[in-house]
Amino acid sequence: MIEELATVTVVAQKTITITSQIKSSCSGCAQVDTCGSGQIAKAIPQRQLTLTLPYPKNLGGRSLNVGDCIILGLPENNILASAGQVYLLPLSGLIVSSALGQWLVNQHVLEHELLAFGIGLIGGYLGYRLAKYRQTQGKQSLKLQPQILRVLPAKNAVTTDEIITKKR
Repeated sequence: MIEELATVTVVAQKTITITSQIKSSCSGCAQVDTCGSGQIAKAIPQRQLTLTLPYPKNLGGRSLNVGDCIILGLPENNILASAGQVYLLPLSGLIVSSALGQWLVNQHVLEHELLAFGIGLIGGYLGYRLAKYRQTQGKQSLKLQPQILRVLPAKNAVTTDEIITKKR
């Protein structure tokens, strides 16, 4: 389970809005001063990610308040399956349709290889559209919804910077 610390910023009747600090892995590396990526990570100010989620029903009678820190979780296997679809479906569409286009050129059905190239691009685009559809519809999109694992009250809450400092 991939976990992330977030802070509740808005509590509505059916939704909550949370913010999480976007962290760069460069800040914890020993080579941060000599690495080009580390220099870029230092130059760009850290941003916050804002996300609106449905109000959770499984808090055991607790209610969320503005300022509460929560631990969000996503199962790794769902992220890996999603990444596989996003990368492999367009690539497969491109390769299969390019092979089909080249076969049609070899059979003298198509007169020019640019037409085979166009068929390959169309196949890649269709693979992209299929991947996009599968990510936004059905069970896969529900599996990618972050879940609230734990709630830390505001008075006991720690900031993301404090957690990073404690890990060092």
